[in-house]
Amino acid sequence: MPDINLILMTVIFSFTILFMLWRPFGINETIPTSIGALLVLLLGIVPFTDVLNIFDIVSGAALTILSTIMMSIVLESIGFFRLIALNIVNRSNGSGVKLYIYILLLCFMMTMFFNNDGSILITTPIIIHIVSLLKLKPKQQIPYLLSGALIATAASAPIAVSNISNLIALEIVGLSLNNYIQMMFIPSMIAILVLAYLLYHYFKKDIPKKTRDISLIWKTQSLKYKYNHPLETSKPDEDVDWWLFKICIVIVVLTRASFFALTPFGIPLEAVGLIGAALLIIIRWYRTKVGVIDIFKKTPWHILLFAFNMYVLVYGLKNVGLNQYIVESLGGYIVDQPFNASLIMGVLLTVMSNLFNNLPAVMIGTLSITEMGLDPHTLQVAYLANVLGSDIGALLTPVGTLATLIWMYILKSHSIHLSWGKYLKVTILIIPIALIIGLLSLYLWVEWIF
Repeated sequence: MPDINLILMTVIFSFTILFMLWRPFGINETIPTSIGALLVLLLGIVPFTDVLNIFDIVSGAALTILSTIMMSIVLESIGFFRLIALNIVNRSNGSGVKLYIYILLLCFMMTMFFNNDGSILITTPIIIHIVSLLKLKPKQQIPYLLSGALIATAASAPIAVSNISNLIALEIVGLSLNNYIQMMFIPSMIAILVLAYLLYHYFKKDIPKKTRDISLIWKTQSLKYKYNHPLETSKPDEDVDWWLFKICIVIVVLTRASFFALTPFGIPLEAVGLIGAALLIIIRWYRTKVGVIDIFKKTPWHILLFAFNMYVLVYGLKNVGLNQYIVESLGGYIVDQPFNASLIMGVLLTVMSNLFNNLPAVMIGTLSITEMGLDPHTLQVAYLANVLGSDIGALLTPVGTLATLIWMYILKSHSIHLSWGKYLKVTILIIPIALIIGLLSLYLWVEWIF
């Protein structure tokens, strides 16, 4: 007779993920995950004694991500992203290919400096407004929108601080942030470059050679160009405060650099991130006398609860035997076999991410490899393969990541129709190639250097 806890956990987890992805009536994803986590705790599948331990694991990563979102809100409020949109249009000089390259670079850099979900929220409305401004046909818009979303999401792989699931898993395997970037940056960048190359060649026929040659000016563009963005607070016709711009950019860059420079001395990532966000808020207040109300209103504080809920659910799956099943099924093929660890875990995380989202998938995968009795080197390879599977392999379907779900929702809210069929028609050809090349690059790079 099947274990009753196994049946209950399977039902709870399945319905939680279903409602998290479906979000009926526009409910926040925290609501179904909170209900699911509460049921798991009340039923004793996860004992209450584990609550503090789970909170300790997820709180640092969640606060780090929240700090980057705060920083993006400050930059948006001073018009930084709007100025980028204007420069992209001006610098493309009527070239559709240049516009495509600039948009991909924008999406990549936004994720590197902030995080994947924040990047999607910032860049998608920018791209929508640019392609609308240039009066591109629907077929010509898709290359910019879809390629930008895929690159923005994949760009969370090179440095762990751009993705909450990467940060949580990083703590579990005991890999430092600097070691992560030394081992992961080159392989993941190879995968991203392959992804970008394949996307360009797939969409080459749809990217217009020439676009409308429009020159936009900051002070006067409000007469003919209105830029609406979800985080927009600044007036469209105000002057640029270049001093504020420069200081804010310096703080963002220094904060990002400090993640790698200070953590080896035991300074927590979340402390660095929150100090950077606080400095931005203080500098903005000093210059503009704008307080913190907009920061508190727009910061998604529920991320901390959401991450905690997901980890409770994953712990529940672990306690009813899912991790044990993975360990028994795959452990023998992975022990002392870094090549197998790379390919098997990368493919497994791709499958799990596209079945029930990459956040629980990467947590399950990471907990599983820690129970396989792997040597430190193979454990690190398996973990990094998990990341490639959950950050790049997860892009195979729209449900693979929350970022792609957010992206689909933004498109729909702007009356841009992109069916699952059209999405899969692109990703089914491109994502597997980029993933396999990334996993092979990971194995070769780590074996060669480390």
